[in-house]
Amino acid sequence: MNKETTIAIPADPNDPEDFDVTVAALERGLMGRRVRKLRNRLGLSQKEFAEIFGIPANSIRQYEIGRYMPPPAVRSYLKVIEAEPDMVRRVMAAG
Repeated sequence: MNKETTIAIPADPNDPEDFDVTVAALERGLMGRRVRKLRNRLGLSQKEFAEIFGIPANSIRQYEIGRYMPPPAVRSYLKVIEAEPDMVRRVMAAG
């Protein structure tokens, strides 16, 4: 199964502005939502999140809008931030 070509949500034939959504696009969108919810839970702007956790702000933006899927290492890092944000802040601040 090719996630880039497999349709997860077909376009509404009665809506000329609608389009098919691939499995890959759906996964990117869900990941973007997860990143945004984490950032909002921590009460941070994209810029603040980027500065505190060392992920480029442009990457955060791209992940949140679902343009790109974070690479596996970043996805793992995000899981650590989700689980222990204060610990990660302390480690990052210690440099």
